[in-house]
Amino acid sequence: MTRKNGVNRTKAGTKGVPRLDRESQILDVAAKEFAAQGYATTNLAVIADKAGISKPLIYNYFTSKDGLFTACLDRAGAVLADEIERIAREDTVGVERGMRTLEGIFTILQPQPHFWKLFFDGSAPTIGAIGRSTAHYKDRITKLAEEGVTELMTMNGDSNSLDISAMIAVWMSIVDALVNWWLDHPDQTAEQMTQRCMRLMQALFAEVAK
Repeated sequence: MTRKNGVNRTKAGTKGVPRLDRESQILDVAAKEFAAQGYATTNLAVIADKAGISKPLIYNYFTSKDGLFTACLDRAGAVLADEIERIAREDTVGVERGMRTLEGIFTILQPQPHFWKLFFDGSAPTIGAIGRSTAHYKDRITKLAEEGVTELMTMNGDSNSLDISAMIAVWMSIVDALVNWWLDHPDQTAEQMTQRCMRLMQALFAEVAK
């Protein structure tokens, strides 16, 4: 914060753009580039060019390529985990909670679908700041899945720990598969995906009930 003519002013980035706004702009561009190209092949010079800034400014704000990728992970992870945690605090339980969770994920990702790919980048480091950030948000989301699945299984009279563990793995795989299918069909809206998931679940349960 600087002071000029008795007025407090937010520290600005390049060309008079406030620093926080500039950081957000860089992260918007970087997240899309990392998701599209993968961590290993993403070029910071390309990100700088698309963001309309100099490459040194990226280093000034984020220190390194790892720092920039970590910042992208932190922003995407917080948005996703916060939404799933918000849904977990609602009164929905069992299958309804699962459907609400999917709806929340689709709604959050609709304007920023690239967020999902950041956490499944096989070329990204698995150690250091990137590894810690990835693990932190995956753990937050997995914990919520464990809670919801345990609740569902217990409601249906199954408290077997191995059954619950297997179902957690199944649920996480289902979520990942549905989101990735959606990413391959970008013409589909979040609402359409939510309705599709409901139809799929209804068909599945109808078949099981026979």
